[in-house]
Amino acid sequence: MRYVALWRGINVGKAKRLAMADLKALLTELGATEVKTLLNSGNAVFDIKKKLSADKIRSTVLDRLGVDAAVILKTAAEWAAIAAAHGIAGADDPSRLLVAVTADAAALQAAAAITAQGDERFVVTGHAAYLWCAHGILESKAAVQLLKKLGEAGTTRNWATVEKLNALAQA
Repeated sequence: MRYVALWRGINVGKAKRLAMADLKALLTELGATEVKTLLNSGNAVFDIKKKLSADKIRSTVLDRLGVDAAVILKTAAEWAAIAAAHGIAGADDPSRLLVAVTADAAALQAAAAITAQGDERFVVTGHAAYLWCAHGILESKAAVQLLKKLGEAGTTRNWATVEKLNALAQA
């Protein structure tokens, strides 16, 4: 089965630094094949025949690489649903569309209370939360609320990364 793994908060600033080559090697040691990483922000796509949990990946990264970072694990089919449609008309700049994914539906639904302001638009589906940040992700107050609400239960990527990961997951 093919999976998409997302590490939360690595390689942002000086804290939680992890080389993608190290993550690739670690996933291979855990039995993954066809491991591909994307960017330097903790994205991997891989195949694996045995059951592998996000907790097992997280604990192995901590034990072997000394970094404790939450991992969100989705099947390729789940990722395809996330990448299928965000439902926000006019969201035409992939760098301004923030996608939040969680390990469980309850954490995702807790984010539904966030209120977008001004030109921002926010949609929560059964698969992910989508935030259109008209003036950029770094300028968005709703994005700050979203990250706080999710805590360790989730992570975010921009739409361009979501589409690239989907291309890898479906290849």
